[in-house]
Amino acid sequence: MGHLHVKKLDRPKDKALYIHHLIKDLKVLDTMLENDDFEKKPIRIGAEQEFCLVSDNYFPADNSLLVLDDINDDDFTTEIGRYNLELNSNPLVLKANCFSALHDEIKSKLEYAIEKAKDHHSKIILTGILPTLRLKHISEKYMTNKARYHVLNDTLKSTRQQDFHVHIKGVDELNLLNDCVMLEACNTSFQTHLQINPDNFIDQYNWAQAIAGPVLSTCVNSPLLFGRELWAETRIALFTQSIDTRANSFIHKEKEARVSFGFDWERGTVTDIFKDNIARFRSLLSSNELEDSEELYQTGITPKLRALALHNGTVYKWNRVCYGVGNNKPHLRIECRYIPSGPTLADEIATMMFWVGLMLAQKDGFENIADQLLFRDVKSNFYKAARYGMETQFVWFGKRIPAAELLLEQLIPLAEKALRRANISSKDIDYYLGIIKDRISNKNGAEWMVNSYRSLQKEQTNFEALQNITSHIYKNQLKNKSVAFWDVLDPGVEKKPHHMRIVKHNMKTKILLVDEEDSLELVYHLMKWKNIHHLPVINKQKDLCGLLSWTDLIKLGNDQLNIPVKKVMTTNLITISQEKPLEEAAQLMRDNRIHCLPVTRKSELLGILTTNDL
Repeated sequence: MGHLHVKKLDRPKDKALYIHHLIKDLKVLDTMLENDDFEKKPIRIGAEQEFCLVSDNYFPADNSLLVLDDINDDDFTTEIGRYNLELNSNPLVLKANCFSALHDEIKSKLEYAIEKAKDHHSKIILTGILPTLRLKHISEKYMTNKARYHVLNDTLKSTRQQDFHVHIKGVDELNLLNDCVMLEACNTSFQTHLQINPDNFIDQYNWAQAIAGPVLSTCVNSPLLFGRELWAETRIALFTQSIDTRANSFIHKEKEARVSFGFDWERGTVTDIFKDNIARFRSLLSSNELEDSEELYQTGITPKLRALALHNGTVYKWNRVCYGVGNNKPHLRIECRYIPSGPTLADEIATMMFWVGLMLAQKDGFENIADQLLFRDVKSNFYKAARYGMETQFVWFGKRIPAAELLLEQLIPLAEKALRRANISSKDIDYYLGIIKDRISNKNGAEWMVNSYRSLQKEQTNFEALQNITSHIYKNQLKNKSVAFWDVLDPGVEKKPHHMRIVKHNMKTKILLVDEEDSLELVYHLMKWKNIHHLPVINKQKDLCGLLSWTDLIKLGNDQLNIPVKKVMTTNLITISQEKPLEEAAQLMRDNRIHCLPVTRKSELLGILTTNDL
């Protein structure tokens, strides 16, 4: 989709024309399969490296188009968020030192991009979900100013006709509504491509599904979103919900979200996978650049099947089928979409090698996997891995096996054997599979991030801790030291980010609230029990309507506590935005001789800032 000028598919005439091209593309695909036109050898690999752009303070930047212009390299392209970009690697033949060569290629291009980003006071971060993301960054204001993203956003919104609802439970809970598709921008991936022989495509695709859970458990890297601890790989839950076209009340009418693992084993040919997607998910977009694939094929030109590619680009399976053309020869690939970006390039390449090795290992007794495993067990394995990472108990051939045992005793040896059979460099195999073993034995990215977050919170605010985590990733992401050997961050060592401190750095967000109708006697005891000097007061609409201070209660005395809070609370409030400089908040308190500032967004209370917090 990114290479086409797309438009909303709403007029009957446009729909008819698009469907006409789509049906032609399917027919031509079947014809090319029957005529054995597809490239089968050599096998090639490739990757898409997504990354985040942040300011010098490690907050999301909004200058991706400016940085992209300066990079001036066609291998880089935009993403939906103004704080994201993507680097597409060149295809490499699967042989010898292809993995270390890919590592070197991506590293070289990222280093170049890092230097260009510096000219815009920006940095590049490899991470599944940027720790310093905040709710304001999922608004349309931060959407990349390209027509295709706005068309996609408008189309999904009109299809759904209600806000996007995200509800994720982990250690913490996230429950929010968003009025646009920008939640997708929170997800940053390292998408891996492997060319597949069309004669064996369905069996290989099913095997890719079978190994997805175990592979994911080794590379989880996104436990934090908006400061909350959620899943080990929160991207899986977030992406599924962020572009769900199903309205909440009609989910039962469309069983699968556009982002999904699938609902059963695949059967037939690769064309049947595309047909099933078309049957389940209506086309959303069209383009003026569609081609007559039948006419092109008859003249000896391999068609790009643009109508089919456009539909496929709006169906986001975690293992996605891809059709491509190189040197006028068609080929098929599986795109592994669940691997997160970061926390180091070495960790990404290691996960990619492990996945490719397992794909090659199907020959070692795992043919016709759909007849050997229950699909529901495989799907359950995937979502358990996303939730729990290395703590997952997998169901593997009818037995419950801990993740470490399955990986170390069965799957890594299988991958290693297959990679050696494919004549991959022994040095590369030992190095990259060694990283997988180290992450299993020591810690993966999710474990490092959670442990560091909890450690830093002992002496730092959540906001400061998230900045320090992001800073550490930036300093270490291109080094060859895996996250398995990163030290958990120590609050006594990590400096607090003093430059450009804002209210959000110091404000308290975990606060008690009282209702304006609450008994003053109850509130008096709550403040006494919790040693609280200020309590925000909310109304029935849950909006901030007042503030109660310990001083207010002292003035009343014990004889006047049988009245509601609203009779005593201060209603003429001085508030501040969380975005304001901290010094401005301090000055506001001094000028007005107050000791507490409610932090608000419109009438919504976000936190409080007191003189103690300063």
